Amino acid sequence: MSSSDLLTPENLAPLVRNTIFSGNIYHHDQAESTNSLALAAAKTQQHHADSGPEGALFVADEQTAGRGRGGHSWYSEKGTGIYASFLIRPPMSPAEALWLSLISGVAVQDAVKEITGLQADIRWPNDLLLNEKKFAGILTEMSSEPTRVNHAVVGVGLNVNQKEFPPDIRAMATSLCSEAGKEFSRVELTGAVVRAIDREYRALLRAMSSPIRTPALRFEPIMQRVEARSSYALGKMVHVEEDGGYYGVTDGLDPSGFLRVKTDKGLRMVISGSVRPVPRRTDAAGS
Repeated sequence: MSSSDLLTPENLAPLVRNTIFSGNIYHHDQAESTNSLALAAAKTQQHHADSGPEGALFVADEQTAGRGRGGHSWYSEKGTGIYASFLIRPPMSPAEALWLSLISGVAVQDAVKEITGLQADIRWPNDLLLNEKKFAGILTEMSSEPTRVNHAVVGVGLNVNQKEFPPDIRAMATSLCSEAGKEFSRVELTGAVVRAIDREYRALLRAMSSPIRTPALRFEPIMQRVEARSSYALGKMVHVEEDGGYYGVTDGLDPSGFLRVKTDKGLRMVISGSVRPVPRRTDAAGS
């Protein structure tokens, strides 16, 4: 790992000018998880929250206890991936926080396309896939009161130059290097991710402050963009690992960002369960 590919403030600064994270980048050679670093930093600022930065970025070259959604771990090989957490203070309620994960998925998708040319898919709510294998995940954690978010941390784990994976995830995990057949600059890609998250976050803030006819329409432009970027959002046969598990066809997002699924028993809303594709039978009538 050369010094030019370390995710240091010096290397990243020229790439993230004019973002809310500029000047607030913290690099660690190793950490349990970058989300833990960001949450700890936010906690120390909480008693004088107004003086804390609106945007701060925590990155590590290796995680020893990387976290994924639903209590899963995130494999974090040293020097080959991007392990980054974005500390923000969005003026929103906890019920609206799902949008932070969704806009971050769009941002990572854009950054990957910009740097690698690869077109990733988004699996609601926080996975990014190439050829149906996961290469990136997003974990949003927050401190909140009943009506407002004090601060939120959006963690991004991105497999960049990994060539091998542990046996238990080998069948479902991939990296940008594995898919493209060449390595990529982690610094360039991190810079692109920071710029894209900054852009999407600003768009989210504009949507929240714009005059609207009804609160249900507040996030409609973002909802439509997420739906357009994900093959999982509309018309996909899926199995949902929630409420004992069930099958259905996805039917877009609701005004809160939750995934709707049409089932034999009617429309259901996926709140937190994992969504997996179900191959359509080629011997079924009418296929």
